[in-house]
Amino acid sequence: MAKIIGSPLPNIPWQEKPAGTALPVWRYSGNPIIGRNGNRRSNSVFNSAVVPFGDGFAGVFRCDSRSISMDLFAGRSVDGIHWQIDDNPIPFTGADPEIAKKEYRYDARITALEGKYYITWCNGYHGPTIGVAWTEDFKTFHQLENAFLPFNRNGVLFPRKIGGMYMMMSRPSDNGHTPFGDIYVSQSRDLEFWGRHRYMMGTVPGNDSAWQSTKVGPGPAPIETDEGWLMIYHGVITTCNGFVYRMGSALLDRDEPWKVKYRSKDYILAPTELYEMVGDVPNVTFPCAALADSDTGRIAIYYGCADTVTGLAFTTADELIRYTKENSF
Repeated sequence: MAKIIGSPLPNIPWQEKPAGTALPVWRYSGNPIIGRNGNRRSNSVFNSAVVPFGDGFAGVFRCDSRSISMDLFAGRSVDGIHWQIDDNPIPFTGADPEIAKKEYRYDARITALEGKYYITWCNGYHGPTIGVAWTEDFKTFHQLENAFLPFNRNGVLFPRKIGGMYMMMSRPSDNGHTPFGDIYVSQSRDLEFWGRHRYMMGTVPGNDSAWQSTKVGPGPAPIETDEGWLMIYHGVITTCNGFVYRMGSALLDRDEPWKVKYRSKDYILAPTELYEMVGDVPNVTFPCAALADSDTGRIAIYYGCADTVTGLAFTTADELIRYTKENSF
């Protein structure tokens, strides 16, 4: 049985798997947990990240405004399901004025690392790049240097050093709605200067696993298990009706995480519910956060739905790893 290496989380949101469910991931029956009107001016709330904090949970949320400006907002929850999201964007402090000016901010991830909570996001600086900041209280957020040159998206930190190095996954991209994309791992000694870039995995050409034939990108911070790093990611296919975003899973080597041990040929969740298929951008399930309980192996996945609302889904480390191995290629 696969074991999560981490802390217990007895208050993790949870629902048991419904009978007859074929896939290893199942939805919360009360989805979407956050609608369009998550705060005072939001047009949509999606592609956001949450972590355990205090006796409950905290998060950083993408709330596109009714003028369709993109920014990040802090939020808190007692149970991980019902959220109170601030009406004003996060006021990042401490950054060099050269990068402090906001162009846009979206699609945050959060990683608990060495006693702090590190936020990474797509940050506008002459094009999309990876912004980095940290907080201890979800009130004051200290912005660091951007991690990479434009163009890049989906920066995701590992939750501990590996071989003495901080590591971050990302997907180099272009300035538009990228029609391509592979995942790389970059390394740093200080969370400022990044190098030693290693290719992790890319798209799957042809018909063998067409749901991930256009681009792939990392989702939540990877979950460490005794069998490797469990990574949930998104894959995209280009159809006659545009992009379709689905979720997949991979198991990475614990010491050299750019080495993929297993990778799901079949998706683990796809847009089939109305709130996933209909919205500002149809046919999107986009994972950005995952809570994990080491005692039970339970995992709760937060994901954006149709670039409009936020959904919650569940699995276990054992079930997801077994499925990934059995459906690998």
